[in-house]
Amino acid sequence: MYIRGEKFKKHLRLIIPLVVLTVFALAILVPILFMLISSVKHPLDVFEFPFRWIPRRLHFYNYIQAIAGNDGNYYFIRLTFNSLFVAGSIMCLNVLVASAAGYGLTKFRFRGRQVIFVLILATMMIPFETIMIPLLMLTIRLRIQDSYMGLIFPVMLTAFAVFLMRQSILTVPDDYIDSARIDGAGELRIFFSIIFPTVKPTAVTLAILVFRESWDNLIWPLIVVQSQKYKTLPLYIISFLDEKYTNEAALMAVAVLATIPIFMLFFAFSRYFIGEGILTGAKG
Repeated sequence: MYIRGEKFKKHLRLIIPLVVLTVFALAILVPILFMLISSVKHPLDVFEFPFRWIPRRLHFYNYIQAIAGNDGNYYFIRLTFNSLFVAGSIMCLNVLVASAAGYGLTKFRFRGRQVIFVLILATMMIPFETIMIPLLMLTIRLRIQDSYMGLIFPVMLTAFAVFLMRQSILTVPDDYIDSARIDGAGELRIFFSIIFPTVKPTAVTLAILVFRESWDNLIWPLIVVQSQKYKTLPLYIISFLDEKYTNEAALMAVAVLATIPIFMLFFAFSRYFIGEGILTGAKG
């Protein structure tokens, strides 16, 4: 009886976490399934109650309208390029500049180094909405409003990126750098040949996080862009809501298409993100 009781407790300890994780997974997947199913429904059936999880008929025309847009001008293709270009540029600049800043804050000895790092961390406490208007005024003064530069450069670096890369670069032994300097390597060569390859998992993790945030960003493009040719996908999505009669099924189709690049990026680099990304970089 005692052995059976121990086996029961052991199985129970395994089952309870599995049940909890399953519930959380379903809670996350249900909205995604709702979006996928609604994107192939008739527009009048999207909000029927109770919700029908198996559509009466598949309406793939929703995807055609999603790409064509409400006015049939096919701006979806141009705006997808804009989002890819802007999010990709912000991602690359964030990773490179944050890595260089982390290298300087960890491997160079100079007065005020810790003060600078604390000030960088302090900016993480400032909400973006607080600096949004000053940033907009700065873009207007620099005459980069309503342009790719206006979309990219004011948000090309975050304090979190500097913090994450600094913590990861702290784990790189100083002996590697000293040996490279003795062999005559310059700082750029040390950075790209030793530092960056060593912290690659953290850099990839940061790239995924930055790309997702930039891809989903609505507020900054909304206030800095006026012309249609510089708008991004989030602005395209809300344009469906501006119509007098909204096609909710086409709106869901746009949302499905907009999530594809994020899923592709995540699955391509998931081994870095899940296996050794942030956890490795946070040590030290």
